[in-house]
Amino acid sequence: MLGQALELLRDGKPARLTEPKDEEEARLFAQAQLLTAKPVLYVCNVAEDEAAAGNALSEQVFAKAASEGAEAVVVSAAIEAELVEMPPEDRAEFLTELGLKESGLARVIRAGYQLLGLKTFFTAGPKESRAWTFPDGSLAPQAAGEIHTDFEKGFIRAETIAYDDYVTLGGETAAKDAGKLRQEGKDYVVQDGDVMLFKFNV
Repeated sequence: MLGQALELLRDGKPARLTEPKDEEEARLFAQAQLLTAKPVLYVCNVAEDEAAAGNALSEQVFAKAASEGAEAVVVSAAIEAELVEMPPEDRAEFLTELGLKESGLARVIRAGYQLLGLKTFFTAGPKESRAWTFPDGSLAPQAAGEIHTDFEKGFIRAETIAYDDYVTLGGETAAKDAGKLRQEGKDYVVQDGDVMLFKFNV
């Protein structure tokens, strides 16, 4: 497996293109901590009128990223500077006029999460609502451990509402009344955007 990485490096390619055959090879590869095995995100700064589709140079960067197992996004620093200065209620209309669905910062964050294999779940209550980051593929007890280790150790179940249901129906009570609140156990793989309440006992 390290031989495969060495061959890639000799060919001028990054070690992140190495494909371990099993978990043991993946573990040994991770232990080597090769610099070019680390995830890479290229951010292309373009003019305002090129922010939606990019340009010829950003296309070359995207091609390079694809060839080496990296990610790339297009942003316009000029647009980002304008967004910071304007009232939040005007930002969506401004982006729409430019042919954009979201800000460049949001695209960078989304690409970073994807590249690192991360997702988000939410907790919501009368005092605080919060987003928690967890590794993709985590089971409910592991996600609960992101809040506190006691939540993972004493995990009983997770009351879960899908994000779209929570937003569309207008909160926990309405989602519960509509039958969208689920009781999930220790084998539940947490989904991106889940709104969760963990039941635990220590």
